[in-house]
Amino acid sequence: MIIIVMGVSGSGKSRIGALLAERLGCSFADGDAFHSSANREKMAAGIGLTDADRGPWLAAIRDAIKARLLAGETAVFACSSLKRAYRDLLRSAAPGADIKFVYLQGSPDLLRVRLSTRGAHFFDASLLQSQLDTLEAPDDEEALTCAIDLTPATIVDSVVSWLAHRSPGNVAESRD
Repeated sequence: MIIIVMGVSGSGKSRIGALLAERLGCSFADGDAFHSSANREKMAAGIGLTDADRGPWLAAIRDAIKARLLAGETAVFACSSLKRAYRDLLRSAAPGADIKFVYLQGSPDLLRVRLSTRGAHFFDASLLQSQLDTLEAPDDEEALTCAIDLTPATIVDSVVSWLAHRSPGNVAESRD
């Protein structure tokens, strides 16, 4: 099984993904590690990525997913997966395979606060709006949606419970 923790920058994909992988006793791969240096430089300069920029990055993540599936491993990946087409590309690693998405959803205000207090990272916070504009939020059939204003432990507990029951939907409502 592959679990992909998705959402815009600042939603906590890396933190939740790492905690989830630890809880499940499996590997974790951060999508940021798959970006080319050119993509990193563009984002650091406040230039949004295009679909053409994202193509090789998504293909590299898809290939890593395929390798984990072929090895029979469970793994957690963090990847923004902003568009349904991107999620479809990731699922194409192994059609019919057990690939689950967890969507970390938060208000633009909370995301801006998180980005403004984040340490060294190549993503320029001015790009948040472009990510929000690009985002095609998954529906309940495609992903579990978790509110990012909950504690990381609560989010991970919700994901683990959802995985145990394999039922999509919104199990974690926002406290805003």
